[in-house]
Amino acid sequence: MPQKKAGLRLQFILVKNRYVHLTEKEMQKLQVWSQIMPYRESFAWAIVSLFDNSIGAASGGSASPSSPLAPSISGSSHEGVFEPGAKVTLDGKLGYSSRSSVVVEISNLNKVKESYTEDSLQDPKRKVHKPVKGVLRLEIEKHQNDNVDLENLSESGSVTNDSIDDRINDSTFGKLPSNGLDGPQGSSSKWNSFDTKEISGNGSSSHGNPVTGPDDFQAFDFRTTTRNEPFLQLFHCLYVYPMTVSLSRKRNLFIRVELREDDNDIRGQPLEAMYPREPGASLQKSAHTQVTVGARVACYHDEIKLSLPAMWTPTHHLLFTFFHVDLQTKLEAPKPVVIGYASLPLSTHAQLRSEISLPIMKELVPHYLQDMGRERLDYLEDGKNIFRLRLRLCSSLYPINERIRDFFLEYDRHTLRTSAPWGSELLEAINSLKNVDSIALLQFLHPILNMLLHLIGNGGETLQVAAFRAMVNIVTRVQQESVDDAERNHFLVNYVDYAFDDFGGRQPPVYPGLSTVWGSLARSKAKGYRVGPVYDDVLAMAWFFLELIVKSMALEKMRLFYHNLPLGEDIPPMQLKEGVFRCIMQLYDCLLTEVHERCKKGLGLAKRLNSSLAFFCYDLLSIIEPRQVFELVSLYLDKFSGVCQSVLHDCKLTFLQIICDHDLFVEMPGRDPSDRNYLSSVLIQELFLTWDHDDLSLRAKAARVLVVLLCKHEFDARYQKPEDKLYIAQLYFPLIGQILDEMPVFYNLNAVEKREVLVAILQIVRNLDDASLVKAWQQSIARTRLFFKLMEECLVLFEHRKPADGMLMGSSSRSPVGDGPASPKYSDRLSPAINNYLSEASRQEVRPQGTPENGYPWQRVNSQLSSPSQPYSLREALAQAQSSRIGASAQALRESLHPILRQKLELWEENLSASVSLQVLEITEKFTVMAASHSIATDYGKFDCVTAIFMSFFSRNQSLTFWKSLLPVFNSVFNLHGATLMSRENDRFLKQVTFHLLRLAVFRNDNIRKRAVTGLQILMRSSFYYFMQTARLRAMLIITLSELMSDVQVTQMKADGTLEESGEARRLRRSLEEVADAAKSPSLLRECGLPESALLEIPEKMTENRWSWSDVKFLSDSLLLALDASLEHALLGSLMTMDRYAAAESFYKLAMAFAPVPDLHIMWLLHLCDAHQEMQSWAESAQCAVAVAGIVMQALVARNDGVWSKDHISALRKICPMVSSEISSEAAAAEVEGYGASKLTVDSAVKYLQLANKLFSQAELFHFCASILELVIPVYKSRRAYGQLSKCHTMLTNIYESILEQESSPIPFTDATYYRVGFYGDRFGKLDRKEYVYREPRDVRLGDIMEKLSHIYESRMDGNHTLHIIPDSRQVKADELQPGVCYLQITAVDPVMEDEDLGSRRERIFSLSTGSVRARVFDRFLFDTPFTKNGKTQGGLEDQWKRRTVLQTEGSFPALVNRLVVTKSESLEFSPVENAIGMIETRTAALRNELEEPRSSEGDQLPRLQSLQRILQGSVAVQVNSGVLSVCTAFLSGEPATRLRSQELQQLIAALLEFMAVCKRAIRVHFRLIGEEDQEFHTQLVNGFQSLTAELSHYIPAILSEL
Repeated sequence: MPQKKAGLRLQFILVKNRYVHLTEKEMQKLQVWSQIMPYRESFAWAIVSLFDNSIGAASGGSASPSSPLAPSISGSSHEGVFEPGAKVTLDGKLGYSSRSSVVVEISNLNKVKESYTEDSLQDPKRKVHKPVKGVLRLEIEKHQNDNVDLENLSESGSVTNDSIDDRINDSTFGKLPSNGLDGPQGSSSKWNSFDTKEISGNGSSSHGNPVTGPDDFQAFDFRTTTRNEPFLQLFHCLYVYPMTVSLSRKRNLFIRVELREDDNDIRGQPLEAMYPREPGASLQKSAHTQVTVGARVACYHDEIKLSLPAMWTPTHHLLFTFFHVDLQTKLEAPKPVVIGYASLPLSTHAQLRSEISLPIMKELVPHYLQDMGRERLDYLEDGKNIFRLRLRLCSSLYPINERIRDFFLEYDRHTLRTSAPWGSELLEAINSLKNVDSIALLQFLHPILNMLLHLIGNGGETLQVAAFRAMVNIVTRVQQESVDDAERNHFLVNYVDYAFDDFGGRQPPVYPGLSTVWGSLARSKAKGYRVGPVYDDVLAMAWFFLELIVKSMALEKMRLFYHNLPLGEDIPPMQLKEGVFRCIMQLYDCLLTEVHERCKKGLGLAKRLNSSLAFFCYDLLSIIEPRQVFELVSLYLDKFSGVCQSVLHDCKLTFLQIICDHDLFVEMPGRDPSDRNYLSSVLIQELFLTWDHDDLSLRAKAARVLVVLLCKHEFDARYQKPEDKLYIAQLYFPLIGQILDEMPVFYNLNAVEKREVLVAILQIVRNLDDASLVKAWQQSIARTRLFFKLMEECLVLFEHRKPADGMLMGSSSRSPVGDGPASPKYSDRLSPAINNYLSEASRQEVRPQGTPENGYPWQRVNSQLSSPSQPYSLREALAQAQSSRIGASAQALRESLHPILRQKLELWEENLSASVSLQVLEITEKFTVMAASHSIATDYGKFDCVTAIFMSFFSRNQSLTFWKSLLPVFNSVFNLHGATLMSRENDRFLKQVTFHLLRLAVFRNDNIRKRAVTGLQILMRSSFYYFMQTARLRAMLIITLSELMSDVQVTQMKADGTLEESGEARRLRRSLEEVADAAKSPSLLRECGLPESALLEIPEKMTENRWSWSDVKFLSDSLLLALDASLEHALLGSLMTMDRYAAAESFYKLAMAFAPVPDLHIMWLLHLCDAHQEMQSWAESAQCAVAVAGIVMQALVARNDGVWSKDHISALRKICPMVSSEISSEAAAAEVEGYGASKLTVDSAVKYLQLANKLFSQAELFHFCASILELVIPVYKSRRAYGQLSKCHTMLTNIYESILEQESSPIPFTDATYYRVGFYGDRFGKLDRKEYVYREPRDVRLGDIMEKLSHIYESRMDGNHTLHIIPDSRQVKADELQPGVCYLQITAVDPVMEDEDLGSRRERIFSLSTGSVRARVFDRFLFDTPFTKNGKTQGGLEDQWKRRTVLQTEGSFPALVNRLVVTKSESLEFSPVENAIGMIETRTAALRNELEEPRSSEGDQLPRLQSLQRILQGSVAVQVNSGVLSVCTAFLSGEPATRLRSQELQQLIAALLEFMAVCKRAIRVHFRLIGEEDQEFHTQLVNGFQSLTAELSHYIPAILSEL
């Protein structure tokens, strides 16, 4: 037996040297007979199993180890040898190459012994058989068919309907089993018996095999007659197996078999019906068995196959003729002798499967089949049934089942009008069909259904009902016995699609009768009549009957129009007759009622019936007039109107989904001739109703239906023209209007559903023309705003974010977009339909990069990751992800994918996001162009639609493609609407635009960074034309730069743990520098797709070019200053807590950098104020408060709001010189949303003035407090706040008393100490080789500040550097210092009064200058350094020189910081004699100051006496006279006196004389002030003075006369 779907060629070769049991003479005789006679003697037999159980499902064979097709032959009962002609595949099946073969040699042959049966051949012990010496060699070869599909060949070689079935891809059918794949599997199967194989050629002449050759034979598969499937091919043959003939004497018998049409003429010729044994021969008239030699019981093992006539009569019969052959004849041919005959009528025995016994007639007479003729016959062996045989009928025409035969017979009688007209026998036959066994019923399914449909379409009412009920019963049984449990049994589907032809037009169509009888049954059920269980069955099988109705209509339509249409024209729709359509409407209404009622009960049958009705309408749309179908659709929607239960609404959605999936959906007419597409309007209405439903699954399904439909339209080859796409977009455009009218419905959707809806909206708008968009935008401002709200939702929901933040940002770990939650990735839901969205995004693999016609250079998959063994399709990736999604989260699923697939998903998401953004950008550009002509409805005062969408553009992650496309649109928008966009109403928009442009200027991608630079230049150009100044834009840029600093990481860690400037800060610096680079601007504009003159273009209604590169440079420098201050502040890092000086300086620089923005200026000043208070630097903290108050007062004076004037600002500036004296309008220009002068009020100024007053009081700088209160008092006066005025004046009284107390104190008041600090060493960074003056509290000594600074800077030293403090104040030469050592030089300095003579030689006694109230504001300091010409620091009076160094600081103390840099340094040198003169003049000035200082009352006498005694004792006491005497000794005696110039000598003598005169006067005053207790001390003073006078007279003789 050949295996299913493959023909096998068997070649039998008997290999034997000699027949050892035959003599030589018998051998010669056998050779002669074999040449001249067609008979063969049975010699030996063997079993060859062609199939193995490893492929049993495919072959139907049993498990046999002797099978040459089995992978292994171990355990076999014979020795089989495979030749290398075949190969075995990995799954155990035999794999053939071209013309490959399997050769098997079998040596265990068995001698034939009597008649054997299948059971005896399968006897494993083989006791009844004797072995025969010999070898049987078989070569099994597979046919290579060239013209016919091997997969669709049946066993007889004819092409079956499987070739059509295999093309059916309906998911409800499953995989269809092929014929021959479900046969018996038992080991005793008939397929292993040799007598069931036909080894003669048996191809039927009625359906020959076109692929067989002349040497091939075809074996019929007996499994075909037992399979549980319909007969799909024609076969009608009979197999005859003669078994035994029992005679009383031994005979050499063989049998001839003939098929005769009748028994009238015994000499008549038989029919040519016998299949020949020789390949390629035609049908023969007779067939012969082999000869049985010398046996009383002749046993035969022949199989004779004959072709039966299509229609046989009772006279058709088989005639067997028995011959005896004399084997004793010499070499001449033997002559057979007839010994008898036997006949077998086909009509009575052909269907029998058991053994048949017949008598053998000696002679034939006419009419030997009739009873009357048999009486004249003479029989062998006394008429016993001595001839035994078996028959096997294999027919797809003649049923073996009796009930089916009866039905066929009665049907023939009815159609041929040979039976009674009422058809009672036919009714009985029809009713008996329900008792037919399943196998027989299924085998003859097609003819049975054809006959029943004929009766339904063309029978009486009784027959129609009976046939319909029988048909329902049959198809229900077929469905229930389906092996694959499919919803639609594939046998029934095949029948409708291929077998049913509505009788080829020979009979009236079936659909009127079928719909009538079904409708009557449905109406009976609707009226409450009992119709039995058949109604549930007909509902379950409704799909089958509905498809029959559709097929019948389609066939009638084809017959009506096929021959009447010109070539190339489409068949017009068929108009159903009114009666027929009314009947279908009634049936449809009844079925809808069943769906509605059963859905409420939650029955699954309702959903299946609903789908069947939907497909019924779907099919009718292609056949009948669409408006008739619309009546059915309208009937359905009326039954399921509104928002109903979830189950009912789901059915309605399913119905619409199926209907609208029709191929001609786009071309459907309206319900009325004037209407447009009825189905699209219904769909839009119902989808919108569904989105308002509470069931989430229904909302998602509705969105998916819409997306799938639009995908189908987008890729439909019929609708690729622009006008077709426009028509489709206009069909769906009303959906957008409904969404805009009911926006709460849209907002009620979840994110996934919103994305589906927005995809549809974008697709609709994408194909709309400009006129339609303008018409939509002209309706109202509110609708236009809502439309752009939808566009913003698109950008939000389709934003693509990479895990590493991307392709754009550098090393920043912070989000550049904000704190909002990230939009979930669209493919996390892995929608199978969405991968068709937007051809550019979905077809990215085949699109060339950077196509000029669309400008969308899509990202592509990395070619290095491609692998031939891995899927490389986006759809494969989505399918794989969706199939493995169960039980895994979206993130886990993504990580489990192959890297290529993961990259493809990421790439697809990125391209989808870019496509959405570009489309929204295109829509925005169209809107701005149309808005320029005021042809649309929008808010022209604020233009909020465009500003909102641009802010959404900038605030989302976008692809490089988008940024490249954005800049030309950005430039165009500002050219067209610059005046509106730059107005104060759009401050928020401008601030966000500047922020995001600065953010883009940080990106690592140079293309994006350069476009950010150009965007900033476009803003500056608009500022020149519409702001008329740059102050407002500068304020905005500084504000946004301040905000950006919190998002940009401006520092990064170096290897040694210290901080350095980050790459982001460097890129931002570079961008700000390029903004003001006039040389690079043209090339930058070209690179960004703009003309070189873009910055010089004059907007409409403007006459002059206002672009100024100097102003741009000023803006750039302002931003760079702020960036540097922010960077320096960040670089301090953890050092801020240790180095408070640097921290305060950092806050100060930030305050100065952000000074154009009052809010930021004040913020950083208050930070600085807090830092000073922590350091207890009260004066500096107070100065910060004064500076803040000054900013507020300036803003108030600028806008004439408040009680202050420019004079008050000048008074405040005397306290804090940082307060500007110029009153500008920059504070008003800096009025930006969230920032600006509007927050600066009189109350805030008073608050900060009072804070300054408090802090100055803590610093004991009361003279400042008085000035501040004088500024507060006018405010309270204007408000008549007398209580506050009283407090102020009380405070003033206390302040002035404190000032008097300071001035009257005998101990000079010092508010602070000052130190000069020099830095030398590269580890100091920017401080290297700079000098600063530090202001410290008055109790801080030199050692304290040395210790403090050493602690600060020692921590900055590394292993290669040490810190050293220079102990003196000598001049430092930095180039001569030791490398690797950092030096600090700390020197105490004295402040210099404004009117002080710095060139005076006298020594400075600071207490001398405390005679009046004055502001203690210092910006100059000095210190004296002694030195000698020989290099030593100290020497004798005659060698001691002095260097006085005067330092000029950058500002004045008290300042906003504790230290000020030295900007200027001057030195004066004093000679030794000048030093001596200065020393004497200092003492003289001290005495004179004490004598001349006025006293306010007598109570001051005591403090004056004490101070006078102290000075006199230091001047004339004997023990201290060495100072004046030593000067005389050094300069007025000996050689030194000769070196002095006469002028110097005179000055020295004059100074000595004046000193002695003042001392004499002081002694007199002392005498008037002392009492008795001080008489002794006064006497000592007089004695000392006289002694000193006597000593000095030796050097100055004139002194005696002077005193």
